[in-house]
Amino acid sequence: MPVDRELLICDLTQSYAPRGGGGVSTYLREKRRHILQRTNHRILQIVPGPEDRVVEDGRMIWVEVGARQVRGSPNYRFIMRTKAVREVLERYRPDVIESLCPWVLPWTAINYRRAHPDTALVAGYHTDFPNVHVHRVGSQMFGETLGSALRQISIAYARATYGAFDRVYALSNKVREQLAGYGVDHVDVLSLGVDTEMFNPARRDAHWRERFGLSGNGPLLVYAGRIDNEKRADRLVEMMRRLPRDLGASLIMVGDGKLRESLIAETAGMPIALPGFMDDRDALAITYASSDLYVSAMADETFGISVIEAQASGLPVVGVASGAMPARVPAGLGLLGPVDDVDAMAANVLAVLRGDPAAMGRAARAHVSQQFNWEQTFSRLVSEVYPEAIASAAWRRRRSGAGLVAGLLQGAA
Repeated sequence: MPVDRELLICDLTQSYAPRGGGGVSTYLREKRRHILQRTNHRILQIVPGPEDRVVEDGRMIWVEVGARQVRGSPNYRFIMRTKAVREVLERYRPDVIESLCPWVLPWTAINYRRAHPDTALVAGYHTDFPNVHVHRVGSQMFGETLGSALRQISIAYARATYGAFDRVYALSNKVREQLAGYGVDHVDVLSLGVDTEMFNPARRDAHWRERFGLSGNGPLLVYAGRIDNEKRADRLVEMMRRLPRDLGASLIMVGDGKLRESLIAETAGMPIALPGFMDDRDALAITYASSDLYVSAMADETFGISVIEAQASGLPVVGVASGAMPARVPAGLGLLGPVDDVDAMAANVLAVLRGDPAAMGRAARAHVSQQFNWEQTFSRLVSEVYPEAIASAAWRRRRSGAGLVAGLLQGAA
């Protein structure tokens, strides 16, 4: 049931970037808007930045903690100065802390809670880090045996970390089952959302491609996300090479990342544009609506916000049958193929374009409009997940107090 008092809600994450930020950056922006417009709560958001900075504006507090850039990732920074984060928490004393990444900062929240046991802790499991960040990278660098061993260590870390939180939410039932396999069972499922007024087929501009130096009137494909190895952005370029030239297809790859500069050089002379990250959400919405098909080679999406934004814009999707993609793209809304099979992806692009892509796009928008809504997402978070966490924190305090009393009585005896 809803909390009947004003809360200070704190978001804490490493996974933020002012340019090139992915789903977590979108989540932070949409959550801030919901809290300020739809509730009487206050919100404190702590993210990495180039230097320490605090902005207070009414019920909103925005804090950047100075952090170094992540090597090879120009838009992301990684906070190691946990003392600075702790000082922010001590200054503002949040009622609820929501951790949105797995590294370092969850333990800052856990340690803070030890000193302030009234604080409720919630963790959002937005990244399948044992498989995406640990196993895959470890196997590539050190071989499968060591990569698998590192994965088991990261699962033990996940169990210890998320087990210390009052509630955890996953972005799908599949991920909740995965967490249960890790030994984390106090997990809710929370779907993310999309602004269907902003992302709308009505925003189509027939001349939009010309802004990106693309000519012709053949089908326009679009991808939005980081241009890096994790997202397998280079597979989209390989897929384009396999499409018949007389199709006249073009591709816009919206986003930034460590592969962008090399792909710009590699695709010189090809009908591919890499304009970088779009700060302007209206421009992104027009880009989707002005395209004909959304494509992604990402195998490990835990949700896929860009996918539902494209679907809301009336686009069918061609992707891979892995991660969250099968849930995002059920039959009739696009086609999925094997991971890293660029020939199959090219064949699926042709199949969709030679079928009835407009009908698929209409079905995709209807599907998203019925199921994914930011107001629904954050209403459930605030009225269900947070109260469960607050109740769990209260139970934990009572249990701790009872244990302390029992110890004192036993010592007196």
